Amino acid sequence: MIPGKENTNSTEQPNDKVGSFAIFDIQHFIRRILRNWYWFVLMALLGYGISWFYSKYYAQRIYASNLSLSISNNTASYFTPNQSINFIWGQNGNQDGVYLKKMLLSRSHNEYLVNQLDLYVNYSTKGLIKQTYLDKYDSPVFMEIDESYAQQVDYPVTLIPKGGNKYEVVLPKEGHSTSLYSFESEGFSTIKPYKRPANKTISVNEWYTSPNLRFKLITNPQQSSIILENIIISLSTVNATVNSLVSTINVDFDKEINSIMIISKRGFNLNGTVNFLNTSVDVLQKKRLIDRNIVDKNTEEYLTDNLSQIRKKLDSSAVILNNMKVSEKLYDIKDRDEKSLQRIKDLDTQKAEILTRLNSLNEIKSTLASQNLDRMINTSTAGISDGMFSATVSELKNLYLKRRELATIYTPNSEPMREINRLINEAKSNSTGSLRNYYNNYINEISKIDREIARANVDLVTYPEKERKYMDAERGYNMIEATYNTLLTKQNETNIRVATNKSDITVIDNAKNLGQGPIAPDIKKVKYTLIGGFLLLPLLLLGVSQLLDSKIRNIKELLKATKIPLLGVIGENHHDNNLTVLEQPRSSISEAFRGIRANLRFLHKEDNKSKVILLTSSIGGEGKTYISINIASVLGLSGKKTILLGMDLRKPKIFGDFKIDNKYGISNFLTGEVSMDAIINHTSIPNLDVVTSGPIPPNPSELLMSEQNINFITDLKKQYDFIIIDSPPVGLVADPFELMKYADANIYVVRHECTEKHMLRMITEKYHNHEVKDLGIVYNDYQAKQGYGYGYGYGYGYGYFEEDANYKEPTLIKIRNKVNQFIGRK
Repeated sequence: MIPGKENTNSTEQPNDKVGSFAIFDIQHFIRRILRNWYWFVLMALLGYGISWFYSKYYAQRIYASNLSLSISNNTASYFTPNQSINFIWGQNGNQDGVYLKKMLLSRSHNEYLVNQLDLYVNYSTKGLIKQTYLDKYDSPVFMEIDESYAQQVDYPVTLIPKGGNKYEVVLPKEGHSTSLYSFESEGFSTIKPYKRPANKTISVNEWYTSPNLRFKLITNPQQSSIILENIIISLSTVNATVNSLVSTINVDFDKEINSIMIISKRGFNLNGTVNFLNTSVDVLQKKRLIDRNIVDKNTEEYLTDNLSQIRKKLDSSAVILNNMKVSEKLYDIKDRDEKSLQRIKDLDTQKAEILTRLNSLNEIKSTLASQNLDRMINTSTAGISDGMFSATVSELKNLYLKRRELATIYTPNSEPMREINRLINEAKSNSTGSLRNYYNNYINEISKIDREIARANVDLVTYPEKERKYMDAERGYNMIEATYNTLLTKQNETNIRVATNKSDITVIDNAKNLGQGPIAPDIKKVKYTLIGGFLLLPLLLLGVSQLLDSKIRNIKELLKATKIPLLGVIGENHHDNNLTVLEQPRSSISEAFRGIRANLRFLHKEDNKSKVILLTSSIGGEGKTYISINIASVLGLSGKKTILLGMDLRKPKIFGDFKIDNKYGISNFLTGEVSMDAIINHTSIPNLDVVTSGPIPPNPSELLMSEQNINFITDLKKQYDFIIIDSPPVGLVADPFELMKYADANIYVVRHECTEKHMLRMITEKYHNHEVKDLGIVYNDYQAKQGYGYGYGYGYGYGYFEEDANYKEPTLIKIRNKVNQFIGRK
């Protein structure tokens, strides 16, 4: 049975899927990938090489170190909110921790560190390709600049060791600027143009001076183990250094205990991150302790002054009360309403405490207004427990200091002064707004207490006037006494804090250099990304070419799309001419043609005395003539009297292979120039004759469709068993469709990786519409290393065919056979 024949029948209806091929042939795509394996290997090696080069010579490693600390709440100041830090997030929050985080990331704190550690001086060294950032202590010398001298920033200065504590100062050939930066005023100024300073060799501790630089080199007290061929030093502005620094710091809180802070610092040098973190926290600890002591001493002084004044009022009130007892003899008032009196006394005590807070609040407001924040008292005396207010006061203090520095450089209406005043007004607005809320709350509480006291006084109206005066005096004494006791309690608390004050920051784990590896870049990720990206390039190219490819490359897909029977598969022809069957009868291709000969009986009717077989294709070059010659040859060799007709009048070919003169042929016969016997040529095969096309006529279609041509075929059927017609391609002319009506079998030649898929649409539709009958496909020029499963046409390497003598087993098959052999031995 012909492959594909069983899938067709006379009742099959055409549908849209007939003649339609898959957009993407996954099987062929996979085969193409396997055939082009070397490109994937090359791309993988290229990706690996680039990733190796990137890692070794280009990538800047980024390191990180961590420091953990705990925050205690054993003291209070306007820098430290006076409340427990163990609040649940979202319910007032960890205000002390949040404030400390703000301090660690604040400009003032990091600006202090930048100036303290000279972080605006950047050290690096450069090899043949890569520039590596250095820690300050990795350099054999430090650069100490003259801060009173305007310097050029972002201007790399190269120091080349010359031995004997001498270094050659090499400046860039270009880039010297007239815009210089002052580290004192933190501003730029412009100088007159100047020539590029020449290179100069200086000794350690010798000042180097040029129009745009002034510095000297100091020996590193810690001897560096790194031998450097050059040291590159550049300066940055303080502002740029601070901004860059803050962006590398991260502060988090422990998930279980939010009083524990974890501070991390990223940088190009591990030692640099370690030194910065330890110094940062050490500075913060000292600053917090100093600030706490200042605030508590101010509070102690404030409370002492107030206690002195309240003590005088208390003594005066006691004298008045005693005089009334003696003069009016009011030692004991009968029928006193003790319950109402006690209620009034309690309310007076509450009022006294609120008035004390209100007085402290007024003192804080006065201090803010005076700009002398060094006189600030503890906000807890005013009942303020707002961490953000404390942070605002701290920020305001720093802004005042900054304004005093700027005032020595800039005029009042200059842009820097306007900006600092804006920031001060914004901070003052935030702080006074918070104080205003507390003030309003206290006034409301006092008004509420006064209303309750007024209601309680109603019960005392019935007392005689003399007794009511005494009770008023007694109430005044009690209220002053309550105020005195409140201030005394706060004084005792403040004295205890002053005596026991210590920093509320305790370092749990210092930052250390433990040989931590870099956190970035992710070398493995870069490597796999590059390798994957390069592997993707040939994959994409193959995929795109596969999508754009419209050639027939898959026999199964061809049969599925056309549903036309397959007569056979012909392999790649390596012979010098088209006479493969005649000259290589034992070849695999010759055997494939014998298979086609056997399959032809399924197409034509057996009762015909003579069989007419027509061959056509989509376009020229698909092997139609080659298939015609060899089918005719194999039929002639089988003893059947066969004639081969070259009816492709537009492009004659057959005569060349058989070495026949094409002077007279079918075109001459159809025009009546010669007789039929004159155009029939005999070949070396006794049963095979050939009729060539003859000279190319001006009207080939009319000749082929003429009645004389039909009579010509009819006459030949009386003399031959098989008539093989090599007709023109149906994709170019319509002649073959007319000739197919007179054929017993029609063969459509499809060439591997040559025939376009869309060209098969027309013949497929005509076949399923029953316009063309008895049609079969011959798949030509199929190139494969191993058997495909349809027909023959290619060697197997088993010594059965002639070409097996030169057969070379594919590498993958060799490996497979070796593995099977090894397993078999086991």
